[in-house]
Amino acid sequence: MTLPPPLPPTQGVAPVAELRGIGGALSSDTVLALLSPITVPAERRALLAGLSGSFALALSDGQGRWLLAVDRFAIETLCWRVDGAELHHAERADALGATANLQAQALFDYLFFHCIPSPRTAHAGVQRLPPAHYLWFDQGRITVEPYWTPAFKPQSGLRFEEAKAEFLTLLERAVQRQLGADCPTAAFLSGGTDSSTVAGLLGKVSGKAPVTYSIGFDADGYDEMAFARIAAKHFGADHREYYVTPEDLVAHIPRVAAHYDQPFGNSSALPAYSCALQAKQDGFARMLAGDGGDELFGGNSRYAKQRVFGWWRQVPQPLRKGLFDPLFLSEFAKSTPGLRKAHSYVEQANDPMPHRLLAYNLLLRLGAQTVLTPAFLAQTDADAPMHHQQQVWDSVQGASELNATLAFDWRYTLGESDLPKVRETTRLAGVSVGFPMLDDALLEFSLRLPDDFKLKGLKLRWFFKEALRGFLPDEILTKKKQGFGLPFGVWTLRHAALRELAQDSVQGLVARGVVRPEFAKALFDELLPQVPGYYGEMIWILMMLEQWLRAKAPNWKI
Repeated sequence: MTLPPPLPPTQGVAPVAELRGIGGALSSDTVLALLSPITVPAERRALLAGLSGSFALALSDGQGRWLLAVDRFAIETLCWRVDGAELHHAERADALGATANLQAQALFDYLFFHCIPSPRTAHAGVQRLPPAHYLWFDQGRITVEPYWTPAFKPQSGLRFEEAKAEFLTLLERAVQRQLGADCPTAAFLSGGTDSSTVAGLLGKVSGKAPVTYSIGFDADGYDEMAFARIAAKHFGADHREYYVTPEDLVAHIPRVAAHYDQPFGNSSALPAYSCALQAKQDGFARMLAGDGGDELFGGNSRYAKQRVFGWWRQVPQPLRKGLFDPLFLSEFAKSTPGLRKAHSYVEQANDPMPHRLLAYNLLLRLGAQTVLTPAFLAQTDADAPMHHQQQVWDSVQGASELNATLAFDWRYTLGESDLPKVRETTRLAGVSVGFPMLDDALLEFSLRLPDDFKLKGLKLRWFFKEALRGFLPDEILTKKKQGFGLPFGVWTLRHAALRELAQDSVQGLVARGVVRPEFAKALFDELLPQVPGYYGEMIWILMMLEQWLRAKAPNWKI
């Protein structure tokens, strides 16, 4: 972090310049331009868009004007509230609001998203700046708007070999920039393409064997250690493994839940914490993570699935509307075994994005009325999360459906979920983290890639994999994506102490008037034994909510 020179005093009041994580210097001229009341919004947005790296900045001229801003993915965060004519800000939402004064709507959002997407926070009156947004506060008047939105400009006629050479150079520089200065740096290694790439490049740019950390699970279908070992051997890594146990979960769940400034339900947080904890115990102060490659370069399976749904729109409209829709959307097709898949396909294909993605939402599939009490629902707007998603989707203009979905995931998958997961769990372990895949130059490069470089037919992240062929082992390039998936549901069925923690937590939400008692009973007695992985996720998000409430607002209830 490079602080600007002190600002000149104004009428004896000292200006304020607080910065975290910014890449490169922020000059006094830039600060003054950002704070000037005569600077037009377009110029202010351009100045902010020109900043590099992850950052959070809070600038004041000492006369009641404030400018707050965070980077494009909100790797660094800022929260704010207004008290009369004064603006207060902090990195954490719980530093600004009384935890006893919680918003029921925010808790509903949490159950819907498994996190609370910005700008709302759990704390009444406190907001969080969304990714790539700034706040301008001038004598009590507030403006919050984006300073940057993705502008996809696919480069026609792009030659693979030229793009590959540029990409590999950008990747190497991105890892180099994320190395800790005089700070021993290790890497997460799940065995996927992103973490393997980062680990391999860490060794290359450091000139020594990379130190890598992997988490395993003694549960069928969840353990990826074999792939992590392949990558580690390929790059000659000093590879260190730890197998998470149910006992680890029982010990760590309360601590991890309480660390966050509001409820957070990404179940990979516990494996990430365990991994970072091992690195800290070995003397490492910084780790590199591979998050972002899937979302920038087309690696998530839902991208291919949505392309399949998109094929339906290529059928001539008169044929779709006049023949196929009436046939396949009928009750007859819905109830006939041989036609049910066709009914489901046509029904989802006719649903526009992003609403189509709601077909996979856990709370909606279970039914909010089934899960939550009438008293809790009466304090919420069940449609608010969908309106939030639609606004985010609409903010990206002129992009293909694939690129719009990528940008959608930059907000929800990265900015609101995966990055807070890694950032906060590493912080809790006492380790800093860098995200080379989210380097500004790599982001700009991804905006120029043609769609079929990201998704060629149904081949995910085609260009990324082909460009790294020969650098990554073939087994890594062809494996299915998994990551640090947690066998929580399976373990909850088998491990008495973990089940007791989970049941006691869910019963806590029943006592608070949030969860229906009959649903809580059915969840453990009937649903979990049927599909542990699926219903275990619901138990997890309920448990983490209750554990957070016990730490932050033990007396809160509906």
